[in-house]
Amino acid sequence: MIRRSFFAALAFAAAMPLTAWAEAPLKVVATTGMIADAARQVGGDQVEVKGLMGPGVDPHAYRQTRSDIVAMTRADLILWHGLYLEAQMEEFFHDLGRKRTVVAVAEGVEKSKLRAHDDYADKYDPHVWMSPVLWRDVVVEVQKALTEARPEEADIFAANAQVHLAEIDQLAAYGKQVLAAVPENNRVLVTAHDAFGYFGAEYGYEVLGIQGISTQSEAGLNRIGTLVDTLVDRKLTAVFVESSVSDRSMRALIEGADAKGHDIGIGGELYSDAMGEPGTYEGTYVGMLDHNITVIAGALGADVPDRGMSGKLSAGF
Repeated sequence: MIRRSFFAALAFAAAMPLTAWAEAPLKVVATTGMIADAARQVGGDQVEVKGLMGPGVDPHAYRQTRSDIVAMTRADLILWHGLYLEAQMEEFFHDLGRKRTVVAVAEGVEKSKLRAHDDYADKYDPHVWMSPVLWRDVVVEVQKALTEARPEEADIFAANAQVHLAEIDQLAAYGKQVLAAVPENNRVLVTAHDAFGYFGAEYGYEVLGIQGISTQSEAGLNRIGTLVDTLVDRKLTAVFVESSVSDRSMRALIEGADAKGHDIGIGGELYSDAMGEPGTYEGTYVGMLDHNITVIAGALGADVPDRGMSGKLSAGF
């Protein structure tokens, strides 16, 4: 009877779907939405990803909550950006790294490709996601981290990464096409803080931020006054607000230009340090940059596709 039961159980097990016996998904916690998206794209069904910073959240000022700490202590892998982006959490991550697997994925980008930080001599501009070419390097670092954590899934992670990298290459090509259609004298991007330096370098745009690389830097009256003069002298017609930064300084800039008889409008809201709402196209890395590229090009004088690169943007232009 025991022998018959054993073979019956064995036959039942053989008939079960393989997924029933698969290892539980790798539990990953990521700080920014951009890193969380990369982990989901590369990890696929093999990962369960929790992002700490949602839409409209400023990573420069973010501090870990009690629930964040619980999630990270239970995770198999913690991915953070590094390059002093999560400045308020840096010490915490170094301490956590003694007990858990913690990887600063943007630290893998070659230093020769990075911009110097305007506030700290030994730091770099962390906003590498603004350049699809640089973000490829971060996606590869995410792939490496997932592979080290779950080496038996290496082939799956590699295949998923190649698909996602091809999407990023398509995005980069779209950016070059539509942003090159903007008249040369209009290729000036005025934003709330200096998050678009890599974007400007990749696409040949001058970038002027009211605040510095970090939103924690002060936007003084002298800086606003200088930018007002620039807007008026160069007859610029559009500035841009950011989804994760207060528009107070930008409003002061517009009012200052108006006081000098120069009418300037808001060209649109850009995603700088955070993506769009979860479950939307703009809530993915590709959708975030597609939105930014399309909004900027359209506001500065180019003809752009009504709903972006692949017709997925939620708002028409």
